[in-house]
Amino acid sequence: MRAFLLAATVLAAVSTAAPDVRAQGKGGDEASKRQKKKEWETPQARLEGERNAGPCPFVKVLYDASRYVELENARETAAAVKWSGEIQGVRADCRYREAQPITVDMDVAFNLGRGPRADGQTKQYRYWVAVTERNRAVIAKEYFTLDAEFQPGQDRLTATERLGGITIPRKDQNVSGGNFEILIGFDVTPEMAQFNRDGKRFRVNAGQTAAAQPGQTAAR
Repeated sequence: MRAFLLAATVLAAVSTAAPDVRAQGKGGDEASKRQKKKEWETPQARLEGERNAGPCPFVKVLYDASRYVELENARETAAAVKWSGEIQGVRADCRYREAQPITVDMDVAFNLGRGPRADGQTKQYRYWVAVTERNRAVIAKEYFTLDAEFQPGQDRLTATERLGGITIPRKDQNVSGGNFEILIGFDVTPEMAQFNRDGKRFRVNAGQTAAAQPGQTAAR
């Protein structure tokens, strides 16, 4: 179990304490190598919550940080990819009654890649979860790490992270979950964010043709 505290200045009009994010356990890497054909923008799904005193917060993956592509010498070619990652989706639920805090649990699915220029078999990906006032200021933000270990010859793997106990205090029962939003994304550089913003990507089979050299593999 990993426990984290989101420390931030919280607007009194919304709540009286900073949200708390706790990661309970860690999903293992899945053996499946299913190729998922999705567009760059991750769907923004509503939380699958219980019957609560009001609506749940809105959860989504931030587009500019939805993918992680690390390139050697900033060369935007498939042959220069070192490591890559994509947040495939989020499943979450929430619960609260009367004036109770809002509690959110989430499963975040990742698709990770090891490119032809990767240095080693292991990679530590960094990502973040932020709680915001809906369409306004960030209330709190916390960073997490995801350790990936690729087997010899393996260039892709999937993993799921369980984040439990995201607690959002409320000033009173008149403040509903609809006042809040939960954002998720990779910890990316400005260059990576621009790469995503421009809609660029490398698929698993990018650059592979009938004349491709053995072992020349591109990562997502």
